Amino acid sequence: MNRKRALVSDTFMVKKRRNGTETFGADGDRDGPTDVKSSLEYLRTLFPRKLFNDTLPQIVLKHQLYSIHHDKTLVDKEVSKLREQGELLMFQLGFDSEAFGLVFASDYKAKVLAGEEGKVTRAAVEKFLEKAVSSCTDLSFSKDKMLKEFLFTDSEITQLVKSGVLTVRDAGSWWLSIPNSGKFTKYFIQGRKAVLGMVKKSKYSEVMKADIEERPSTSQVKFHMKYHIHDIVGAELVESIPTTSGTLLRFVDS
Repeated sequence: MNRKRALVSDTFMVKKRRNGTETFGADGDRDGPTDVKSSLEYLRTLFPRKLFNDTLPQIVLKHQLYSIHHDKTLVDKEVSKLREQGELLMFQLGFDSEAFGLVFASDYKAKVLAGEEGKVTRAAVEKFLEKAVSSCTDLSFSKDKMLKEFLFTDSEITQLVKSGVLTVRDAGSWWLSIPNSGKFTKYFIQGRKAVLGMVKKSKYSEVMKADIEERPSTSQVKFHMKYHIHDIVGAELVESIPTTSGTLLRFVDS
């Protein structure tokens, strides 16, 4: 692995949960949402819609919920329930095998259809949203399932890939995906690196959460600072330590 790939791998690996790691929010600071769905709604408000001209659904990373709720098992259970109820969709984001995006199904469908206005792929996409997305909780779809269960043709599958609602996983299967989300991934990656760098370069590689939240955006940080903080805490790239002066973020040296 070359140096650049190693840096990306180290930066984006969601670390295994440590015993005693503190989180902030509902279960940490006791001043945030008290249930998982409310936490999702809160995290959605941090998504920079205007940055993408409101063409993307509001994306939350699943591990961001771990920065708000101590009980990882409860979070996973509630996310699964919302998916089974058809309210929530989950996506494998690609830059890290442990990074999953969460989007409310109604938001996803609305943004996808708006992007398909006037396109020849719209009919296939509408069929996909109705038949596959509304009834399936899978992260990916096999060719066999697309052809035999959902009754798509090879031509329609090609149109779905062209539209961006499917991306190739391997020969004969596709990931459910968010069209035009490449810019989100780019900005997210550079923002995470920048915010981690702010913590690491601080004295003793630690900084008060309130202080870093108030820092102005930079060319490298295009998202709300809180969006990135929930990310790096939930991914355990920093430790969140309660103190009498507030929550302290400490860089975790891997």
